[in-house]
Amino acid sequence: MIKTFFVTSVCLVLMNILSLNAQEIPDGFVHIDEVIPDIVDDIRYAGDHNFIGKPIAGYKSEQAILSKPAAEALAKVQKELIQKDYMLKVFDAYRPQRAVDEFVEWAKEPSDTLMKQKFYPDVAKRNLFELGYIASKSGHSRGSTVDLTMIHVDNCENVDMGGTYDFFGEISHHSAKVTPEQKRNRELLRLTMRKYGFRSYSEEWWHYTYDAEPYPDTYFDFPVQ
Repeated sequence: MIKTFFVTSVCLVLMNILSLNAQEIPDGFVHIDEVIPDIVDDIRYAGDHNFIGKPIAGYKSEQAILSKPAAEALAKVQKELIQKDYMLKVFDAYRPQRAVDEFVEWAKEPSDTLMKQKFYPDVAKRNLFELGYIASKSGHSRGSTVDLTMIHVDNCENVDMGGTYDFFGEISHHSAKVTPEQKRNRELLRLTMRKYGFRSYSEEWWHYTYDAEPYPDTYFDFPVQ
């Protein structure tokens, strides 16, 4: 209880993560911070710190939304990690189909390379489809996929994963050559997520999908708000 209070009081102040969830979302979905009040988020697609360099269609606010079963499972991950002095930071969760469509259109425009040096310095933009970094459909739009990392409870600083979120390159792969400490950090996240029903994606250390997703064949397009 003391540790939970400390996490809440420190991280909520440092990250300013709580917001009013006045906007309605479909039945079966929840704002993650309603289920996990001490979650930290950094919703990159609602701002310009992403591989396109501007807010993405459908992201009307910096909210993280998941299907209710996925959010409840994620709460168990958070509870276990806090006992090890870590907690979760979410970069993206449910993603509207209109956002995916914008990614596709962006990938077709060869001259738009504003964020290349930061997010894909060693990959030709024309190869993003072939390499699987951009696709016309995303599991995120089904509502049970989440992009996340771990942070330290004591200062809310990112845990060293040996690579940054949404970086298009081999360092993002689970098989990447990283330091032993970075490998341990990735494995702690992966094994804890796996314990509570989330499967990893080999190409992106931050990407997890809930196995028992309730909408495995539906791609939603309601806005993030």
